Amino acid sequence: MTNTYTNRNTFAITTPLYYVNDLPHIGSAYTTIAADTIARFHRLQGRSVLMITGTDEHGQKIERTAQSKGRYPKEHCDLVFKGFESLWQKLNIQYDRFIRTTASNHQEIVKEFFQRVWEQDDIYLSQQQGWYCVSCEEFKEERELGEDKYCPIHTNQKVEWRDEENYFFRLSKYQEQLQAFYQEKPEFIQPQSRRNEVLSFVNKGLQDFSISRVNVNWGFQLPIDSNHTIYVWFDALLGYVTALLDPDSEPTLENALLKWWPINLHLIGKDILRFHAVYWPAMLMSANLPLPKRVFGHGFLTKDGKKMGKSLKNTLDPFKLIEKYGSDAVRYYFLKEIEFGVDGDFNETRFINVLNADLANDLGNLLNRTLKMAHKYFNGQIPNIDGEEVEVTHPLKTIGISLGEEVTQTYGSLVFSQVCEAVLILVRNCNKYIDETAPWS
Repeated sequence: MTNTYTNRNTFAITTPLYYVNDLPHIGSAYTTIAADTIARFHRLQGRSVLMITGTDEHGQKIERTAQSKGRYPKEHCDLVFKGFESLWQKLNIQYDRFIRTTASNHQEIVKEFFQRVWEQDDIYLSQQQGWYCVSCEEFKEERELGEDKYCPIHTNQKVEWRDEENYFFRLSKYQEQLQAFYQEKPEFIQPQSRRNEVLSFVNKGLQDFSISRVNVNWGFQLPIDSNHTIYVWFDALLGYVTALLDPDSEPTLENALLKWWPINLHLIGKDILRFHAVYWPAMLMSANLPLPKRVFGHGFLTKDGKKMGKSLKNTLDPFKLIEKYGSDAVRYYFLKEIEFGVDGDFNETRFINVLNADLANDLGNLLNRTLKMAHKYFNGQIPNIDGEEVEVTHPLKTIGISLGEEVTQTYGSLVFSQVCEAVLILVRNCNKYIDETAPWS
């Protein structure tokens, strides 16, 4: 399949496709705010941008969650989907496509992709034995579990022993190809700490992974065996491809990949790094498709220094936070105060202090003073000043000249906190300049 858009001025970015076992939490909001910010920056630079978000709606966990609430799986998915849609609206997220993996056009893409991989002889039937975490929808290695067999991520949930026939994807076949790819494209996995994690995992040796489940009804049937359902991750990762389809186009791989593929940036939480940085590129290699440009795994959020969880009763409700402080304040704090890529903490006192210092005092004060002077001295019109006429030695011009380039570079590295700080330096210097020159006198 040829891609005619190699040198295009386009930029495609994805958030994860969020799992709909429950309403969106602050972690989902954090990733989506970051993705929206990057998308806005690329739009400002004149690129054609496609921002993709969505929901991952299949699998045993959804089936069980719906059952526990006395709902049909589809009814449960529809309710939670509305929660995501509502939160993105409140956060002023300007996404272009919202993909739901229960969509009929997605099933067609999954089928065609599966067929390609099947024809490569990369799928086979075998027996799967091991410890399975339903919440992760993933088999766990013995070394990851403690003596009492609790999941290392869902620490309050025991894993289940499984012994069943599954179809497998030949991941081990792509070990050397993946290692060569990581070597050739060191920027593919970021930040560096995540890249090191992936290299360490792959260098220990890759095992084939099962891509089907039995006794799970909620999912797409395997095209070659109706007793099996396609494993949720094999299905969900392809949601990024389905999202590229124009609404009225026929759901084929060729149509989906025509304009926006390969994706420029997959933005994810570090807990799903392995799926995006190992399984996904291997699946694409098998289907003979170009690989995404970059996968960035950011850190987790804590609250007051502690991991958030329902059992600890210290979750942070994004809806309530926005209602109390407004979406701009929420967006600003998470980008400015948390170094993107590492774990970060939310503390309400610090949150209020940062907003007051940066937005109310520094920026708010500058805006207020400038507008007042424009009204008082220039009849509410901004004076027509040519920047070229301002002396190069002017204290504000010296900061302003390099600011565009600095912001572009730091956005490219996804260092949002530095972007905010660079702009704040100009804001503070503007206030200082007004104080020192006292134009009203």
